[in-house]
Amino acid sequence: MKLAIEIGTLQPATLKLTTEWVRHAENLGVAMAFSAEAWWSDAATPLAYLADKTKSIKLATGIMQVTARTPAMTAMTALTLHDLTAGRFVLGLGASGPQVVEGLHGVKYNPALTRLRETVEICRMIFRGEKVRYEGKVFQLPLTDSEGKAIRIAHDPTDIPIYLATLGPNSLKYTGETANGWLGTSFSPNHPEAHLKYIREGALNADRTLGDIDLCVSARVEIGEDVDSMIEKRKPAVAFSMGGMGSATTNFYKDAFKRAGFDEDAEAIQSLWLHGKKDEAARRVPDSMVTEFQALGTRDMVRERLRAYRDAGVTTLKLGLDGAGPPGPARFELLENIVDLVEGI
Repeated sequence: MKLAIEIGTLQPATLKLTTEWVRHAENLGVAMAFSAEAWWSDAATPLAYLADKTKSIKLATGIMQVTARTPAMTAMTALTLHDLTAGRFVLGLGASGPQVVEGLHGVKYNPALTRLRETVEICRMIFRGEKVRYEGKVFQLPLTDSEGKAIRIAHDPTDIPIYLATLGPNSLKYTGETANGWLGTSFSPNHPEAHLKYIREGALNADRTLGDIDLCVSARVEIGEDVDSMIEKRKPAVAFSMGGMGSATTNFYKDAFKRAGFDEDAEAIQSLWLHGKKDEAARRVPDSMVTEFQALGTRDMVRERLRAYRDAGVTTLKLGLDGAGPPGPARFELLENIVDLVEGI
């Protein structure tokens, strides 16, 4: 099982430390570093900054939102980062959610999966060096009844891996059909089939196997003796996922927890959150909604949780290390401990 890290937000005062953080991970043999995109930063620019400051670690978007740019611009940005990183770039794509897409970008969220699929197909067309001719439900290239013409991007054909951040059953099936990797969240090694059965089904439909896909799963990891405190500290974030990471009718995180057997809990937490009772929502989170979806506890406990992720089929574990605070000595040491534990299993 390989490891990946999250880069975090780049700020003028922390550029040097962030660079040291990624280089430290690279020196430890960490496979990938991910740059996120939500409502604070785009995902591509930090990777361009880090491109000539690293040598071997793969630099990935986790994720680029497909509603925030056209497929052609997504592909051109990917090709630029591919060149800047000497082939170390990984294109992570996702549909985001309706609150961000419709609230921030002013684009209708649906048809989300169709847009994701068409974006992937157009990007791969461009990566192959083809002229862009595409007739889809969302995108028509060139635009019909226009002065547009089919254009070939001025770049040699190349192969850029595409990872998809998906949570809903149909999106997971599509990931299994076509993606080089899956960016998984709300994943529990105690309940892997809540996600993997759909990816497997999609893979089989395309004459593929799970082995053709890098199953890259996010997990918060923290090592220490005060386990109860760690669990309590994480409950507000779980409550936020149930109530704040989507609307009342569309919340893929909540649905993933429900598929893992937490149906009643997820509904109750969301209801409290949406009624403005955020503290009560956090208190309603059972310990198991934290411990079964993260790797927290003593060194021995974390070792066994890491083993569980590996045994569940996870091939890359994307580490969330915010429990150690911002990048600095404590986080550097925690990463060293995790690398040592993974090597030992």
